[in-house]
Amino acid sequence: MIEALGAAWPHILLWGLVATAVMTTILQASQGLGWSRLSLPFLFGTFVSERHSRANIAGFVLYTLGGWLFALLYFLLFASLGRAGWQLGALFGLLHGVFLLVVFLPLLPHVHPRVASEQDGPSARRRLEPPGFMGLNYGRRTPLTTLAGQLCYGVLLGICYEGLV
Repeated sequence: MIEALGAAWPHILLWGLVATAVMTTILQASQGLGWSRLSLPFLFGTFVSERHSRANIAGFVLYTLGGWLFALLYFLLFASLGRAGWQLGALFGLLHGVFLLVVFLPLLPHVHPRVASEQDGPSARRRLEPPGFMGLNYGRRTPLTTLAGQLCYGVLLGICYEGLV
């Protein structure tokens, strides 16, 4: 597996970036179309900056780095199973999306310095609305659009890693 990883770095970097761009486009388009108010890059950016413009820029950088990290994780999962493909990528993407919606988003108020909790509400420091279970506070289509983005991410990596593992 270590040898496969060494030869796979260019593919991981390229397709991790492409898959992240596709997923981000889906999520940002759903926000622009009014289907969801969730912007994961913005949420990540507000970890490091209170200023909206800086948070957007920092968030996209952090989100891209995270996309590459998850692309590596997906590659390692595919390599450990000895196979890849769009079906397995879809499964990983859906599981990733469910984890994001059911575990990560509800935990944000407890770890993010600027996200209010549902119990305490907003304050001068914690002004961002809590996502709630499955991100439903950001719109009732948020779970669907988030899963669609994660599904496309996983499918794309599953297809692109198929010949590598």
